[in-house]
Amino acid sequence: MHLETAFITRPPSSSTLRGSRAHSCAKHDSVVKVVLRERASSPIFLRNRLKYALTGREVTLIVKQRLVAVDNKVRTDETYPAGFMDVISIEKSGEHFRLLYDIKGRFAIHRITAEEATYKLLKVKKVQLGAKGVPFIVTHDGRTIRYPDPLIKVNDTIKFDLVENKIVDHVKFEAGNLVMATGGRNMGRSGVIVHRERHLGGFDIVRIRDVLDREFATRIGNVFVTGQGNKAWVSLPKGKGVKLSIAEERDQRRKIKEKNSA
Repeated sequence: MHLETAFITRPPSSSTLRGSRAHSCAKHDSVVKVVLRERASSPIFLRNRLKYALTGREVTLIVKQRLVAVDNKVRTDETYPAGFMDVISIEKSGEHFRLLYDIKGRFAIHRITAEEATYKLLKVKKVQLGAKGVPFIVTHDGRTIRYPDPLIKVNDTIKFDLVENKIVDHVKFEAGNLVMATGGRNMGRSGVIVHRERHLGGFDIVRIRDVLDREFATRIGNVFVTGQGNKAWVSLPKGKGVKLSIAEERDQRRKIKEKNSA
């Protein structure tokens, strides 16, 4: 084999170029250290959820007018991926939304007040010392924050001010605090930490109890602290993170139907 042909690479096949809808909407250039399947781009919430646009071209026209801000920063890239706890603001209509999960584990565009839109919650993924001994933390959305409070540890949650770009408060990952499951089969459910099981060489398991006294368990990586004690720091979407059985959902729908017909 000649050297000229030894290093020729084959063009990607059509199957390689085809991707899922979420992957085609979010460019790899727009995201750093985040998983694409956990993100939603502008066409998803402007066209599919909020119905402000009918086509992808209309979404592009909206964002190019600098009308949409994510985490208090105007984003003109229609493929910019927004994720869990991100705040989406539309200044012209005065609307603010927070991306959360509903009880089915789907992204919920939750409407919030202007006051609540000034901050977001961040889960601490890493606590390290950088160059010249400078301490820093890395959060779930890829932020690097230098000189944090020494009491902040991995899995804790910080309250981050989006206007002044600084940490306002933090809450520890410990029993009795309110959490939300952000992965696994219980994704979107909310409750209070009951117990943490440590498994050396494996995944730590966290047991959580919701307001209906139903317990469920998930990996520690899927747990996001959302409040101190029973008090949530952010408002929750419809259902308040309480998962109902099929029969309970049916009864709930019947009550609403009877109420509306009366």
